[in-house]
Amino acid sequence: MRAVVVYESLWGNTAAIARAIAEGLGPGARALSTKEATADAVAGADLLVAGAPILGFRLPTEQMRESASREATPPDLTCPSMRSWLSLLAPGGGRSAAFETRISWSPGSAASAIDKELQAHGYARLAPTARFVVKGKYGPLRDGEIEKARAWGADLARAMGGTGTA
Repeated sequence: MRAVVVYESLWGNTAAIARAIAEGLGPGARALSTKEATADAVAGADLLVAGAPILGFRLPTEQMRESASREATPPDLTCPSMRSWLSLLAPGGGRSAAFETRISWSPGSAASAIDKELQAHGYARLAPTARFVVKGKYGPLRDGEIEKARAWGADLARAMGGTGTA
């Protein structure tokens, strides 16, 4: 199985979750930022997992990202947004899953928007969206979230007929 985990990470939390998901998926699974996830890097993926943080109760827009750059703890804006990455995603025929990082009480969802776009590009949903919680506005991740992400990756691998490594 060829699995790719693509992420937008503003404060590092989503990147850490993406790496843990890839570990759970097993050998050969790659976690790539939206900058690294070129058309060639995701072409032919059997499983495409994508995730981003919630910002303003939804998948961040370019305007939200720019506004966040004025925060006390500025985000890393060196990679394209998940929205822009999804808009350039070539049609595929594999399976997909979506995740988000969020504060525990946050309404809205980034993962549901990602899930909808992945399906619109031909990637059939493998599993319901997953949520991983940060303790504060910028993190860190809540205790146990890395292990939860690794286990979710292993669950995805099993659903694809593999074994996973949680």
